Amino acid sequence: MLDVQEALQKKQEAQRLVKANMAIQENTTDIFDSKNDVALGNPKGDVTVVEFFDYNCSYCRHALPDMQAMLKKDKNVRFVLKEFPILGPDSVAAHKVADAFRKLAPEKYADFHVALLGSEGRASDESAIAVAASLGVSEDKIRAEMAKSPNDGIVQATYQLASSLGISGTPSYVIGNELVPGAVGLDDLEAKVKNMRSCGKTAC
Repeated sequence: MLDVQEALQKKQEAQRLVKANMAIQENTTDIFDSKNDVALGNPKGDVTVVEFFDYNCSYCRHALPDMQAMLKKDKNVRFVLKEFPILGPDSVAAHKVADAFRKLAPEKYADFHVALLGSEGRASDESAIAVAASLGVSEDKIRAEMAKSPNDGIVQATYQLASSLGISGTPSYVIGNELVPGAVGLDDLEAKVKNMRSCGKTAC
């Protein structure tokens, strides 16, 4: 009975990956080159890693050093941060502040991201505003920028994109044509990037 269940699970997983692969091909620009995301590292890097994250995701917090280490070691990788607030109203509120900050001070977004994601306690409107202020962007400016996008169309588009990819949790990565769910660790990410350079796939 267990063998049958395992076989069924493997079949379902394979089908999910095929579906995700097709969705990645159909949404390449939105995934890798959206004007609403910030790309860290080499803007002309030969391999791009995309991370869907939530500021209140503990696994994302644990995965933060992986991104930092990769960017420090690999000067030819491009790392795209895609905000995907799914862990409640505080996450959505923190995202709205982050999005306003990105528009006002894109050159400081990496510092904002590291400070907010790496902080203790729950990310919220208040904590995100405090991080923005510490980086020189006042609450008044943030609030004014937020007021320009009351419907938050950016995050709605991300929800739709994630749904098409079968993403329901964070962190989730996209590398090449592969969806990589979960905080897989630096070694796994580096291996997939290395394979992309060797054979154009995450697994050669």
